[in-house]
Amino acid sequence: MPSKSLVSAGGRRIQTRRSDVHGNGVFAVQDIAEGETLIEYKGEVISWKEALRRHPHDPSQPNHTFYFHIDDERVIDGGVKGNAARWINHSCDPSCEADEQDGRVFIKALRNIAAGEELSYDYGLIIDEPYTKKLKSEFPCWCGSKNCRGTLLAPKPDEKKGKGKKKEAKSASKGRKDALEARKEAKKKKDKAKGAKASKSGKR
Repeated sequence: MPSKSLVSAGGRRIQTRRSDVHGNGVFAVQDIAEGETLIEYKGEVISWKEALRRHPHDPSQPNHTFYFHIDDERVIDGGVKGNAARWINHSCDPSCEADEQDGRVFIKALRNIAAGEELSYDYGLIIDEPYTKKLKSEFPCWCGSKNCRGTLLAPKPDEKKGKGKKKEAKSASKGRKDALEARKEAKKKKDKAKGAKASKSGKR
């Protein structure tokens, strides 16, 4: 059940506008208290198979999606029937987190947020392959925070040793699976297209 603050105030407490971080962003219109629920991440709930079929939303940005991982079977496509939540940018020092409740995702304030401040949460993308410099550069971060990792990719477990445990927000699921799978799918489509082109050019 969403909190009263979400039901009573809705989008009037936040607004979408151009961001200095990246493209569009979502900003607080009034002061927001820690723990408040701000907005639900809405969109069409689809299977991962369908998500891979639709990928990429923008061919010029194959690593950018509006997908939000729910579990190993379902994903929310914020690009279809979505709302302002899809424009919330990533930050390595986030002001919000995503809380999954019965297949629904709600964005909540991690701390007090002042009116005019841009909302953010840690996307924490996870890819199984080794984090090379090239791979990290494919998922750049522009948050500009003091603790910026320089990438949207979440630190590997061995990189967290000695830093203490931190609650893994559900927001880390945004792209948890699609980051790797989408790259593989994009490569398959590209290779298939090359093969088809070569086959066609060989016909008389």
